[in-house]
Amino acid sequence: MPPTPDRDPGTRGGSAGGRGLPRTSSGFPNNRGPGTPWLRTRGRAGAPLGSDRNGANNAGFGPAAATPQLPQPPAWTRALPDTSAAVTTIGVKRAAFGQSGRTLQVYTNHFKTSIPEGLIYHYDVIDGGNKTLPLRLNMEIVKRLQKVVAPEVFTPPAVYDGRKNMFAPRQLSLGPTDAQEVKEGGPRRRGPRVYSVKLTLVKTINTEVLRRFVAGKQSHDNDVLTAITALNVAVRMQPSLDYPFNARSFFTNRETKDIGGGIVLWRGYFQSVRPAIGRMLINVDITTGFMYKPGRLLDLALDYLGKTRADPNFLAPTRGLPERERLRLQRFLSGVRIQVYIPGRDLSGSAHRNPRPVYKLTPVGAKNLSFKNRDGITTNVMEYFQSVHNYTLRFPDVICVEFASGAQIPMECCFVPEGQFMRKQVPPEKVKDVLAFSAKSPQERLKSICDGLQTLAYSGSDYVREFGMQVEERHLTVQARVLTAPTLKYGEGSQQPTVVPKRDWQGEWNMIDKKFYEPVSLQRWIVVIYESPRYFRMADAEAMVKSFLLKFQDVGIEVGERDPIIRYGNSSGNIPAQLKDIGHQCLLKHGKDGGPQLIVVVLPEMADDIYHQVKYFGDIIQGVPTQCLKSWNCKQSKPQYYANVCLKINMKMGGINVILDPRSVAALTDPHNPTMVMGADVNHPAPGSDYGRPSFTSLVGSVDSDSSRYVAQCRPQTARVEIIEDLQDMAENILRLYKNYRTQKEKKRFDLKRILYYRDGVSEGEFVQVLQQELPQLKAACAKFGIDPKITVVVVGKRHHVRFFPMRPEDADFSGNCPAGTVVDSDITHPTEFDFYLQSPTSRSAHYSVLYDENNFTPDHLQGLSYALCHVHARTTRSVSIPAAIYYAGIVGKRAKLHYPIGSYKHLDDSSSQLSSAEADRKMTEFRTEFHAVHENSSYLMYFA
Repeated sequence: MPPTPDRDPGTRGGSAGGRGLPRTSSGFPNNRGPGTPWLRTRGRAGAPLGSDRNGANNAGFGPAAATPQLPQPPAWTRALPDTSAAVTTIGVKRAAFGQSGRTLQVYTNHFKTSIPEGLIYHYDVIDGGNKTLPLRLNMEIVKRLQKVVAPEVFTPPAVYDGRKNMFAPRQLSLGPTDAQEVKEGGPRRRGPRVYSVKLTLVKTINTEVLRRFVAGKQSHDNDVLTAITALNVAVRMQPSLDYPFNARSFFTNRETKDIGGGIVLWRGYFQSVRPAIGRMLINVDITTGFMYKPGRLLDLALDYLGKTRADPNFLAPTRGLPERERLRLQRFLSGVRIQVYIPGRDLSGSAHRNPRPVYKLTPVGAKNLSFKNRDGITTNVMEYFQSVHNYTLRFPDVICVEFASGAQIPMECCFVPEGQFMRKQVPPEKVKDVLAFSAKSPQERLKSICDGLQTLAYSGSDYVREFGMQVEERHLTVQARVLTAPTLKYGEGSQQPTVVPKRDWQGEWNMIDKKFYEPVSLQRWIVVIYESPRYFRMADAEAMVKSFLLKFQDVGIEVGERDPIIRYGNSSGNIPAQLKDIGHQCLLKHGKDGGPQLIVVVLPEMADDIYHQVKYFGDIIQGVPTQCLKSWNCKQSKPQYYANVCLKINMKMGGINVILDPRSVAALTDPHNPTMVMGADVNHPAPGSDYGRPSFTSLVGSVDSDSSRYVAQCRPQTARVEIIEDLQDMAENILRLYKNYRTQKEKKRFDLKRILYYRDGVSEGEFVQVLQQELPQLKAACAKFGIDPKITVVVVGKRHHVRFFPMRPEDADFSGNCPAGTVVDSDITHPTEFDFYLQSPTSRSAHYSVLYDENNFTPDHLQGLSYALCHVHARTTRSVSIPAAIYYAGIVGKRAKLHYPIGSYKHLDDSSSQLSSAEADRKMTEFRTEFHAVHENSSYLMYFA
């Protein structure tokens, strides 16, 4: 079964190779060794955690078995780093490689590159006007500077990142002070505009530091970071001049797809120079870019509003353009660069001018936009174009574009150049088109990557050649292992009480002949229907109830009420009041037994507002589980659908679907070392949609001894701040719930010994902040409860570009991907730190970086635990791509708006333009004030399941 979203059974970033932050010399207090510099003590990966009862070390899975001998690749790829105190790391030092599982060879999208000889000269680039110019313009200025203005200085050419950094393979002739200011001007209609560029030598790096770093004999310091950055800028320089680029990717129009809505997809290529064990590699991948549809702005606007074939006068307020649609279009077009031209005339006359970005759209059409010209005479935009440009507007009622300068241009005189990134959120209805364009079979993807090397043309780049880099054009083959899946345990009465997902199942199993490990008892429930009675009749509702009763029996849920109250609701009315009234009818029906334990709600299509109100009522106001279903699915679905829904209902009501067999994960379920698994995430506003919206932080933690039941906390915080500001308070609430469950439900002592903290969404440049800001908060929360558990911090990255491809067809799964449980912890991993890639049944692995480890997990134990935790996601009967705790944290963050009353959230979210700093602060305060925590009853339940 695939994971089932709540409405119906039915997706951060890495770094380019450097950590992104310079090494700090400040100390970090460690509970295990006060005063010890934090960069040096993190625990050691590789220390034995303990063996099973037979003395074998098998990652905590199943009965003891002999560890297979692994074929060794070249020795230098398996060499461990220098473990002396002289070499410091941000995360835990690697002290061993994993050994568990069967071995196989896989291809990866990495290409070996040589490390340059000699020195790299780092220059600071400053615009003399102290203005922040667009990246593309900066690149053009420096290109002209090197090739036209001062070629004698830039021989051989230097490379530039578009901002502040320039790197040269030889020292530039800038005079005795190693600094020089150069003026460069380009042709403009009103005379050349002169840009002043000042270059100053700030650092000279010996590339020997890179050789020492990849050999594990050098700490990750500023020199290493700068050298890696220089190599990245070198390989990106030529593509950045030739193609549209975005961060570490560039895009070509050789493969495009118009998906409507004013969006065109372009195929692109990602590249990043990264250090690995014993060598430098270039990670190359294909990616997808979102571009504005080029051509007339009128066509783009109509396409976005879904009026492709409409009369352009649809964009005229006097012809019926709603104000909300104008504001929506303004948000979409804000920032797009346009060229001004007169229709019917040669566009080339305008082409030499830099396109200007749209600031906003005018509220009225051209003929109603009045202004005073240079002579002080009042005129309007329509008359101005007639008198100055001898052009009569065809659509004078259509709204105009306004630049930041205040200039107002009729839409029909605006042209959108090709290759402009659309940085707004992609509409939900377009996601399927994006996935169809992006999706490729593993074999097709690898071929596209290899073909992309021809476009990257490393061998033909003067910049790469002058830096002395030689790139091998054959992708690497690396050693991988396939871990054994854990044993899963179901409840009493199951004909198949345990299951081990087999290799040919690809991480999947089913509920046939199985009952939930801890099924709930459902004595009182109601069904509320918001679909039209003409489409979803009472007979349909009764058939749905019958299907539920049959499936409840199959999975072990005890049902006391077989004839729940069924009522139709008014979708235009007060939803919470209706639910409360129907719940009161249930209370009257059952008397002293109480109201409903579960509310099942049947929704029509496009019912987001109803869904929001149902969830707010259930989770926040009343503290009763709710399950929303789409009417179409209820009418058409087979028993499998209701089995999927039962997975969610059982967890929401306090049951447990399945657990990991304790013998299979002894390291996690050791009764002498009670363990909590935590997952944390930060959910940010969609690109281009900040407008005062906050980010939402989420923290979940397991409360039972089997790490299968989780509780959650959620908070709003300042937009786009990745570090969790209120982690201590959130962790204290999680620990309180854990203590209550442990002592009251399980009747055990509150004696938490270990915390496994999985953190999602953190880039490599923010690892230091996690250790300096989040870890102390977690420890402070524990101290409040008088406990001192040993903590392991693991950052899990999903949005990276590392891919693995099975070398032999017989090693692939049915889709051609590597099998579930594939793990790689050598060859391409960090030179000195404990990290690994683990692939559950998807095309993309997750990247695990161990930042802190007081539990001294071995690689086999931590890899095995992480893989096992991918199998206990409550919504599905298959393993998921990341540990369930992180998956849950992501769900909690994404549904955070449900913590606001529907009217309140819409009011807070109605900004249509960027806010000032003071306005943003006020808005943030409102978001914090209006945010409501879940009801106390819900806080103990997996309401988010």
